[in-house]
Amino acid sequence: MAAKQKRHLQDLSVDEFMLSGLDSGSDSEADEEPEQQNGLKRSNKPKVLESNALTTDAGKLGNATEHKKQLSRLQDKDPEFYKFLQANDQKLLNFDDTDSSDDEEERKYHRLPAALEAASSDDDDDEEDEEGLKASKKSKKAVEVTKVTDKMIKDWKTLMKKDPNPHLFREVTQAFKAAVSTTKGEGGIQCRYKVDDSSVFNALVLFCIRDIYGALQRMLNLKPEKDQKKLVLPSSSPRWQKNQIDIKMYLSGVIQLLSCLTESTVISAVLQHTNQLVPYFLCLPKQCRHLVKQLMKQWSTGEETSRVLSFLALNKMCRHKQETYLNPILKQMYISYVQNCKFTSPNALPMINFMQRTLTEMYALDTQASYQHAFIYIRQLAIHLRNAMTMKKKETYQSVYNWQYIHCLFLWCRVLSTLHPSDVLQPLIYPLCQVILGTIKLVPSSRYYPLRMHCCRALTLLSSSTNTFVPVLPFLLEMLQQVDFNKKPGRMSKKPINFAVTLKLSNVNLTEKAYKDGLIDQLYDLILEYFHTQSSSIGYPELALPTVIQLKAFLKECKVPNYCKPMRQLLEKVQENSSHITGRRQKAAFGVADAAAVAAWEKQIQEEGTPLSRYYSQWKKLREKEIQLEISGKERMEDLDLPEIKRRKVQEKKVEDKKEFKDLFEYESGSDEDDGKLKIKGKTGRRGYDDDYDEDMSDMSNDEEVMGGDSDDDDVDEEAPQPLSSSALIKLAEGDEDLVEDLELSDDD
Repeated sequence: MAAKQKRHLQDLSVDEFMLSGLDSGSDSEADEEPEQQNGLKRSNKPKVLESNALTTDAGKLGNATEHKKQLSRLQDKDPEFYKFLQANDQKLLNFDDTDSSDDEEERKYHRLPAALEAASSDDDDDEEDEEGLKASKKSKKAVEVTKVTDKMIKDWKTLMKKDPNPHLFREVTQAFKAAVSTTKGEGGIQCRYKVDDSSVFNALVLFCIRDIYGALQRMLNLKPEKDQKKLVLPSSSPRWQKNQIDIKMYLSGVIQLLSCLTESTVISAVLQHTNQLVPYFLCLPKQCRHLVKQLMKQWSTGEETSRVLSFLALNKMCRHKQETYLNPILKQMYISYVQNCKFTSPNALPMINFMQRTLTEMYALDTQASYQHAFIYIRQLAIHLRNAMTMKKKETYQSVYNWQYIHCLFLWCRVLSTLHPSDVLQPLIYPLCQVILGTIKLVPSSRYYPLRMHCCRALTLLSSSTNTFVPVLPFLLEMLQQVDFNKKPGRMSKKPINFAVTLKLSNVNLTEKAYKDGLIDQLYDLILEYFHTQSSSIGYPELALPTVIQLKAFLKECKVPNYCKPMRQLLEKVQENSSHITGRRQKAAFGVADAAAVAAWEKQIQEEGTPLSRYYSQWKKLREKEIQLEISGKERMEDLDLPEIKRRKVQEKKVEDKKEFKDLFEYESGSDEDDGKLKIKGKTGRRGYDDDYDEDMSDMSNDEEVMGGDSDDDDVDEEAPQPLSSSALIKLAEGDEDLVEDLELSDDD
């Protein structure tokens, strides 16, 4: 029996199995005819079926009967309320309870039909119904969609200037939405209008960019505040709620348009319009978040004008709603900065500097929030450095010695320098200096001298702006000692090394002359810049003494004049400033322990100026011009007078050599009266040559064969020299006396 039952279960389909389960649970007839409906026997489970039948019978008690019992119990429990119902609501008490609950049960539960229909027929009907609905919708769309024309735009513009109203703004918004939807090819968006022509699209977008903001201000009756720093939010207008949906639709269209544009001029125009609409975006958080994403993209990757406009919009948001947008915007801007400074080139360096400066302005809005961000990110840099120092693997070294890490160090040096003095950010100066010094000492090889220079430049900026002493000079003088400048370069390089966009040098670069030339220039710049920051310090002579000793030792050892000249000039300027500070310091009447008097003396010296500061200001102007040329990609080749090697083609060599040999054997006198001319004409060949003549011309013939090959095989008809006859020789011997004297002099010599 069990096998038969299992076989019957295997024969059942899913629909038949579900049908049998529902019938057995809901109909009482399933107990009488189980085999006919389900194909199963009731053996081994009689008690279960009886219990199911009892439960179903109990569940079939009508809701009406149950309600009647509750009302009768109510009469005993709360007779006053029952009397109230008798007086006011007789229908509730005297309802017909003869209704069977079977109807309710039938309505409550779904009863399967007696005969199941094929599923395909229902699907076909449903598909036909859906197609019919779609066709009807399409027909409605075809009727409702209106094509936008130039005349409509002109009319909207005229009406918008006269009397902007919500209905007119809704019409323009719908048309703008339809125009923007075409930028991504989204033809399925339901719009009342349709924009097909490109000229209409341009006219509509131009109209919205120019006139919509003013119309919105007049429509919402927003008046600018007397205090320009205070922003008037459109949500303060009583008409805001009525127009909020249309404004939201328009702002979404502006964001979508901004995400699809590629032309820089159009992007700049839309960003200018977006700057005007910032108050409206601040009232709609969702649209504002989408706008921040687009502005972040333009700020980090766009053209120069687009970057500036995007930054202005972001700064405007953060200034007027710091508590909401400052922290997330600072985080996103820092991440975008790190992502876009991975590769540094002369073209990308100005944009990286722009991001550094603008991000510093954003951090200046709130020093408390800036401290939290700076602490977290400086700590991350320190963790990378610690891993590199402990693990000492190539991968960990690369996590520190890369452009992203160096630019992040320089960013935080700029932030702390710009925001000084700040009691909040002051504690971050020391750990940042330690991270930079650890970066310099990580791999102290000559290949990473450019990276060391970047770190020294960042430390110099931090030291000068925060009045903090940082020992930078030892790392610069070490490079001057370790490189052998007297050694002849192994290779001449035509192109100078641009240290501003270089972190690591190759082994080939270390042998080039351009490496030593650039290293001398960079050391001159960095040492001079550092001494300029300390030129008014009262301890300048003691600070300069080790450098003076090192420079004198270098000048004594170095034998290359081009390297000694700038170092000698630097030494003179350092010593001149040192003697100036010493002379002024001897006239001071205060002690070293008087910090206030020392600070006042240094401030006075700085205001008066020092010899080194005056020289530095002149040198800086010239140096900035050179740096601008380097950044713009123009190589400074005008200073290098290198010879150019012009290689001639083989055919040109042959022709020139033939002309040269022709001049050797054809003699023409300069005067017309002289009839004595020597012209040799004849067929080419070597058979008539004299032995002596062959010996005299052997060198030239060899040169001719090397340069152009044998000319006899190429040009047979060309004129060639022939041996002189006896009469010609006699005539030549009877020439002018001057010629004979020259020949005699040459023979005597």
